[in-house]
Amino acid sequence: MHTATQTAAAATARRKMYDSKAFEAQYHTDAPLGALWSPASTRFALWAPTARQVALHLYEDGAAGSPLLTLELSRGQRGVWEAVAEGDLDGRYYDFSVTDSDGITRRTADPWARACGRDGARSMVIDLHRTDPEGWAGDTPPARGPEDIIWEVHVKDFSHDVHSGVPEALRGKYKALTLTGTTLDGDGVHPTCIDYLKRLGVNYVQLMPVFDYGSVPEDGSDAFNWGYDPVNYNVPEGSYATDPNDGAVRIRELKEAIQALHQNGFRVIMDVVYNHTYKLDSWLWRTEPWYFYRQNPDGSPADGSGCGNDLASERSMCARYILESVLYWAREYHMDGFRFDLMALLDTQLMERIRAALDREYGKGEKILFGEPWSAHSSPMHRGAKPAGKRALPTLDENIGAFCDATRDLVKGHILHAERPGFVNGGSARLSSLSMAVTGWAGAQGGRFAARSASQTINYLSSHDDWTLWDKLVITMDPARCFDQPTPVVLQANRLAVAFCFACQGHWFMLAGEEFGRTKQGLQNSFDAPAALNQLDWTRAWTAPWQALADYYRGLIALRGLLPALCDKGPGAPGRLLSSWRPGRLAAAFHLDNKGPSSRWDALMLFFSAAGQPRPAALPDGQWQVLVDPDSSFRWQDPSSALLSGQVMLPAGGALILGRARL
Repeated sequence: MHTATQTAAAATARRKMYDSKAFEAQYHTDAPLGALWSPASTRFALWAPTARQVALHLYEDGAAGSPLLTLELSRGQRGVWEAVAEGDLDGRYYDFSVTDSDGITRRTADPWARACGRDGARSMVIDLHRTDPEGWAGDTPPARGPEDIIWEVHVKDFSHDVHSGVPEALRGKYKALTLTGTTLDGDGVHPTCIDYLKRLGVNYVQLMPVFDYGSVPEDGSDAFNWGYDPVNYNVPEGSYATDPNDGAVRIRELKEAIQALHQNGFRVIMDVVYNHTYKLDSWLWRTEPWYFYRQNPDGSPADGSGCGNDLASERSMCARYILESVLYWAREYHMDGFRFDLMALLDTQLMERIRAALDREYGKGEKILFGEPWSAHSSPMHRGAKPAGKRALPTLDENIGAFCDATRDLVKGHILHAERPGFVNGGSARLSSLSMAVTGWAGAQGGRFAARSASQTINYLSSHDDWTLWDKLVITMDPARCFDQPTPVVLQANRLAVAFCFACQGHWFMLAGEEFGRTKQGLQNSFDAPAALNQLDWTRAWTAPWQALADYYRGLIALRGLLPALCDKGPGAPGRLLSSWRPGRLAAAFHLDNKGPSSRWDALMLFFSAAGQPRPAALPDGQWQVLVDPDSSFRWQDPSSALLSGQVMLPAGGALILGRARL
């Protein structure tokens, strides 16, 4: 059996050929590829420029049975092989046999496919219009608010819990994202899932990978994986569908989920993984060996992803593939943004092209775009391509954002060292670093993060990767390491951490359940841990003191959009920080200009203390209202609260946020 392995000499020869300007000039094409359906016939087009022969096989079933028909494809222009099959083939499955230049024949699905059968091994011809839910043509996202507050969730995590109130048949499915009225154990009192999210107040839901991935069988098993192992880039994952055997169902049900999220006030971000495939032996590799992959000088596959292979985004057909895929998800599925896994493995030119294409079609900055500005290891990009990592941020479009690991580690301690604390949990932090975090590191010089503007900065304390915020705090502050019996000091640190993140210019991102102390019992990497560990614990969300912690997040979320000083992402945003100082060794104070057309407070004072004892601090001139204190993030809603002047007593541990009443 031939797999994605060749002799080093042959692999190196292919790399040199693919990197030549002559190959790109001869074989790059913008012609339509994939299965192009019409009621009368379907045109099949596959890009395989070095192939000797290509055959098409049509099937009745998406996973079993012999071909009903085999057709030979004809070599067309620029490496495209073509065939036309007469009749209405909507719902018919297919794959190809590709014989390469070495005479090796491989069976492959269509890398350009829009639908597939169970487990993705066969592609499917699809009339996409019949997968549209009722009213899909009129589906639009809710209007963009003054701030982007992103809640990252895995489809299965969202509703897998038996206490979620979701019917058993729909738990862990796309359909659960369409339900309203669910409550804890059906008690009718404590909202879960969508109704819980509406109460929380976030306005973006980021779905962890929903394209077809390879690590979870689509046979109804309870296997779990985060899904960062792409198989079919332009097809939804089937394990989240109620029927993975019918290739149309997963498409319709994902559209229904997005439509429902829009109707309930949420925009939707898609987590995309264009840096590697599940295996080197992928559909892309089988159709044109090595073209879509980077190679080391000795011909071996590059491994900047840590997953065994890297896509060669700098090659023109690979760049076309990724760009068209992003636009396809935006157009066909109405996705409102994209989060790029290991974005530093993609080149800056491609990211700029994606940004520009989305802006042309939807308006400047309308589709949010950001990624991880790092890679697992280095990767050998060619032709002077530059990785879209942290070093590139100051030169990228201001609407290409990146996760800010500098603020994350500053607040809670280094993510790779379990017991290393940050500002809120016993560590130290320079005032200069805290000040740069407050301004989203815009214009920062040197250090671990520097953004062109705060519009690029994604502030966060935890994501699906590494320890949850709660687990990191427990590990660093609770000698007993009890993740389910909170100590007051850990709760206090959690509130201080989120208050600081809230107060940083840039976008605000959080892991689903972070707001109620989500725990994975100290497991750092839960990518394939059981669903029972990864799932959202809806009982915890409504149990003291977790409910009070979630309410603290809720108040901050509601307040954030009322504060121009924090929401400002323009070039003048850093100038809103008027001054910063230390009221004490483990405390920091920040004075910000909060002027805006409808602002209730013309200035803000942000005090953050991890000192362990109260102490007085001076206030700038004016009458100051307490907006947030360590006990409540809803003080700003109390019109009868007394105004302060002169000085204020800082708490022993926690945040104190004040707004100066407008004159």
